[in-house]
Amino acid sequence: MDKITAEIVGALGFVDETRRLQEFLAQWILSVSPELTEILDWQFDAGSKFFRPLTIFACHRSLGGGAVPDGLIRSAAVLEIMHNMSLVIDDILDQSEERRGKATLHARFGLLPALMAAGYVTADGFAMSAGDPHDIRLFAALIKRLGVAECAQWRLRRQPLGVRDWEEIAGEDTGTMFETCACLATRDERLRKFGRLLGTLYHGCDDVGDVKGLASLGGGGEEDLRDGILTLPAALAIQDPDVRDRFCKTEPDPADLALISAAMIAQLPAAEAHLDQIAADAKWEAHLHSADPAPLLALVDHTRELSRR
Repeated sequence: MDKITAEIVGALGFVDETRRLQEFLAQWILSVSPELTEILDWQFDAGSKFFRPLTIFACHRSLGGGAVPDGLIRSAAVLEIMHNMSLVIDDILDQSEERRGKATLHARFGLLPALMAAGYVTADGFAMSAGDPHDIRLFAALIKRLGVAECAQWRLRRQPLGVRDWEEIAGEDTGTMFETCACLATRDERLRKFGRLLGTLYHGCDDVGDVKGLASLGGGGEEDLRDGILTLPAALAIQDPDVRDRFCKTEPDPADLALISAAMIAQLPAAEAHLDQIAADAKWEAHLHSADPAPLLALVDHTRELSRR
């Protein structure tokens, strides 16, 4: 766990719960086939921010749930397992060589081991949840929706879409995972919309952070830029007809990519303002549907800061 994550975990008051989660995952990795021990140890020792498990814990606390039970730690661990499955596939699709400062799973071990490990952990996650039909239904719906969302996002590359389209894509691609977190915690639907908004916020902060991280190099989220993915800064930038025409090219040249990148950087203030509104909407949902919104409000604030670091 990096310093920033540790500070967030401490500020939210979930040090013990996060320790229990990490211990659960460590014991699980020791129990898998020896063929996959090194592979999974590599994948799960990659500096997770734990925002999804923290969402589960915060939603539980917001309803006056008291101490987090072992069953919910298991649910959080399985959710983290499913999340890592999606990361492995994303890294392969994006041809990413590194994630969080270390080699991606396919770069370190090869494509076949990475793909087989993704399938293995998904199956094992379902096996862990076998005694809880509620969790099984949520995880099944999650995997199906993630599959649809990824296919849709790929199909909609280089299209002249807008901010509302981005919200729909982000809400399914990332919001689905956070919706599932909320429903795992509450075992009902009352915080589902909060989860979707939080996930959309997280997705947007990641979009903005990618552009900020490469702004000094004249870039802006190299992989998304290369593939014509509709990020929040891109959705704002392509409101300009010239930028839109270049963005929609099947094979944009380096000059096109440089202009699109510059336009995205110029739209960062507008993107930040849009994220502020999503954060405000998430907080409103927290006030409406929780007995004690404080944990959820703090979680929104920490999520919102991700694009500002």
